[in-house]
Amino acid sequence: MRKLITEHDVIDASRKQKTELTVSPNCIVTPSARDAAAIRGIRILKKEITDTSPTQQLSPKVQFSGKIIIGSDHGGFELKDILKNYLTELGWEFDDVGTHSTESVDYPDFAYAVAEKVTNDAGLLGIIIDGAGVGSAMAANKVCGIRAASCQDTYTARNSRLHNNANVLTLGSRSLGIDVAKEIVKTWVETRFEGGRHQARVNKIMAIEKKK
Repeated sequence: MRKLITEHDVIDASRKQKTELTVSPNCIVTPSARDAAAIRGIRILKKEITDTSPTQQLSPKVQFSGKIIIGSDHGGFELKDILKNYLTELGWEFDDVGTHSTESVDYPDFAYAVAEKVTNDAGLLGIIIDGAGVGSAMAANKVCGIRAASCQDTYTARNSRLHNNANVLTLGSRSLGIDVAKEIVKTWVETRFEGGRHQARVNKIMAIEKKK
């Protein structure tokens, strides 16, 4: 089983005043861990592989950074299945929380199912698909700790991760073609939070949850 490097590991290294965190070549470094390391100026270094035999080499096409929690309503079910296969091609693991057919269901139930898992584990990202992608974003953003972004193109997908540190992506199956949806997903999962001046702004977003 691969070791998982999380935000907590980075915070612990920071407390010990470390500037580098050396990990094994095949470990999984979560997106939140990379973000935390960038903010704290900690380099995550992978040990060199001394055995170059084929069984010991890692495929350059497979770079796991955690797991995707994916869900949809009936309107997003077919696109969800397509994107699950695509995530596998990109080298990502996923958990499908439903729905599992085209029978009519309520999108808030599945938006919440994704959001709840993501907010309980900083190492996870979420993707939700419904007809327009808007309702699921609204529902997910009601869950404390969630920053859900409804994206229609690669620009908004990249910006939502780079500047807003979005941890949930919502898509509209009736407004996006399959190829565009794939491009958005690829851009979103491969973009890392830039930190810096954007961290203070994200902190302000999250502080709103504490206001009454």
